[in-house]
Amino acid sequence: MGIWAVNHGVLVKIFVLCMMVSSVICIGANWGTQSTHPLPPSTIVKLLRDNGIQKVKLFDVDPSILYALGGSGIEVTVGIPNDMLSSLANSVAAAELWVQRNVSAHISSNSVDIRYVAVGNEPFLTTLNGTYTGTTYPALQNVQAALIKAGLGTRVKNNGIGNLSIIVGEVGWPTDGDLHANIQYAQRFNQGFMSHMGKGTPMRPGTVDAYLFSLIDEDAKSIKPGNFERHWGVFNYDGTPKYNLSLGSNSVGLVAASNVQYLSRQWCVMSSNTSLDDTQVAPSVSYACSHADCTSLGYGTSCGNLDARGNISYAFNSYYQENNQLLSACQFPGLSVVTTTDPSQGVCVYKVMIRTSTLGGGANVSSGFLSEPSNLLLLLFMILLTLL
Repeated sequence: MGIWAVNHGVLVKIFVLCMMVSSVICIGANWGTQSTHPLPPSTIVKLLRDNGIQKVKLFDVDPSILYALGGSGIEVTVGIPNDMLSSLANSVAAAELWVQRNVSAHISSNSVDIRYVAVGNEPFLTTLNGTYTGTTYPALQNVQAALIKAGLGTRVKNNGIGNLSIIVGEVGWPTDGDLHANIQYAQRFNQGFMSHMGKGTPMRPGTVDAYLFSLIDEDAKSIKPGNFERHWGVFNYDGTPKYNLSLGSNSVGLVAASNVQYLSRQWCVMSSNTSLDDTQVAPSVSYACSHADCTSLGYGTSCGNLDARGNISYAFNSYYQENNQLLSACQFPGLSVVTTTDPSQGVCVYKVMIRTSTLGGGANVSSGFLSEPSNLLLLLFMILLTLL
């Protein structure tokens, strides 16, 4: 949940966001950027327009994304992350500088249709133990004052008004990483939700302004809440639709991203000559999964029916693809080989990573990976259960 303040042009409105989603008439989507290999912003903007998505909510300000949104006709909400709330709450000057750099400049020089600022990202979650309770509202007040000073709005009254607009900021269903996170449930939930959003509620009939959570999977998101955190997108990491979904304005279903470039069609898998009893297997899988995304492994997930070799191969390939198919990223000691035969099985897809403008880097697995600590011990334990 977040707090919104803003609206350039006529009004500055303050909203307490409930949960998110999209409406049939006025659909929006949350555009997260915590991906190791993000699609180019221009590709995602075209994806939004091709699917009739008229609004987008950003969790942070990325100049390259705002530049791509310039002149697109898409309404934009820019977010302020929680770690900035304290500085903005304690300094009007800091709020004015933030507005000048992240709102005014993009509206005036790039014709970005910024409509709202989301102050904080779920700052009142109980798991945050009140960390942002004292700074969220003062930050909102200072940001709103800065917007008014910049000529981007006028102040209106937080509650007590019967016709106060409500924005549903996030709503959706994950497709993997948990027993109850799958494509069937996600399609049923999202389609059912949108079919009701044009009607509103008994107390508030009419179209609801809402945002889907989320647009595209993010393979670098924190999995502290659960492995499903990386699988909220209605589109896969490469912009392909996960399931059929009618967004109202686009009744034919979702349209895939265009002109996406992939790395070579090759995968890193466990060598057929390697024994499952090899003492290097467990630490190698642990290393791979602590440096890449293995959240599709485990009970009830899309790759939950793999055998032991399948689990190991998935972990190796995830690391290999995340490191841009570097030769050194498929050199687990005596365990792995590169293959051009797709190892995918049924709904369990072994990725081929997309090509981005930031290719390079990676890690040299052969130089002492066993000394690296694992931060995914629970996931390793689940995989070892499968091995046994």
